[in-house]
Amino acid sequence: MSVQQISVFLESQPGHLRRVLDAFEDAHVSVRGYSASDTGDYGIVRFIVDDPLRALDVLVDMGAAATTTDVLCARLNDEPGELARVMGVMADCGINVTYSYSLISTYIALSVKDLARAEQLLAGEPVELIGQDDLARSLGPDGLAAACGEGR
Repeated sequence: MSVQQISVFLESQPGHLRRVLDAFEDAHVSVRGYSASDTGDYGIVRFIVDDPLRALDVLVDMGAAATTTDVLCARLNDEPGELARVMGVMADCGINVTYSYSLISTYIALSVKDLARAEQLLAGEPVELIGQDDLARSLGPDGLAAACGEGR
C-alpha cells in the first residue's frame, strides 16, 4: 500500500511556500505531511495531501515544477525503538531508505536563522511553541493531551 507524494521545486525565498499553501487552502486541499529541503537558491518541498490530483492541478496552474511519486507510509507507535525497528527491517532486507519524514502531526520543526525573532513573532499568534520537555512526554492519547495543556 502506498500514497502519492508531490514534490515541487521552489525558489528559496520568503513567501514562496506560503503561496503554495494558500493555493492548497483555496482549493480545499489538506496537507497531511510535508518536508522542505534547502539546496541553496532553490528547494524541494514534498507534500502528502488528501487529494493529490487536485493539489497537482493547483501547482500546474501556478506554473510550478511538480511531480508525483508513490511512497510508503507507516504509522508507528509512540514507543522508544519503533523508528529503529522499521528502519532495521528495511536495512536487514537490503532496502535503502533515501529519505523519510513524519506526517499528520500538530508538531512541526522549523529551521530559521533568527530563532529568537521567530519565537517572538509566533508568541503573538495562536500557536503553541513546544520545548524539549514537551517532546519527552508520550504522544499517546494521555500524553498528547498533557503536552497540549488539556486535562490540567
